[in-house]
Amino acid sequence: MINSKFKIQNSKFFLVALGSWLLVLVSCYSFTGSSLSPETKTIQVKDFINNAALVNPTLAQQFSTDIQNRFYQRTTLKGASQSPDILIEGEITDYIISPTTISSGIETQGGNIQAAQNKLTITVKVHYENKIEPEKGFDRTYSDEAVFSSDLNINQIEATQIKIVNERIINKIFNDIIANW
Repeated sequence: MINSKFKIQNSKFFLVALGSWLLVLVSCYSFTGSSLSPETKTIQVKDFINNAALVNPTLAQQFSTDIQNRFYQRTTLKGASQSPDILIEGEITDYIISPTTISSGIETQGGNIQAAQNKLTITVKVHYENKIEPEKGFDRTYSDEAVFSSDLNINQIEATQIKIVNERIINKIFNDIIANW
């Protein structure tokens, strides 16, 4: 029979050893993943302008709000309206809904063909300035898409698909600026 006191002592030793090991790991690795300099304190995300040929009237405001929220909620950066350490601005250059998969519709003499799936593509041009580390600044174009059933109406597209595409584009921008991927 194993002594229960021995089990408890061994368990305590194991927990102390495990705790020490985790402390060593934490001290060797930063979980923030941020590539920003510690001197970087402020950010300004200007409203994005919609210059797409097909204009969704709420897209620019929704994108601007979403990207601002991403930086304010997931970093310690504070908003600034003048002389920010980081400046992000840009424009929406494309908003396209196009058919991707075609299926046979109701058969008629001419063979009626209809779109079975559509694709929403949004393209955003971003200008990023970093006053603390100017070499990290860039001008880049980001694009993403979502494929959806052609049965969705324009209100459903705007309620669901735009959010999906915006989220993907904002993830790319955020990772390029903050996460140093």
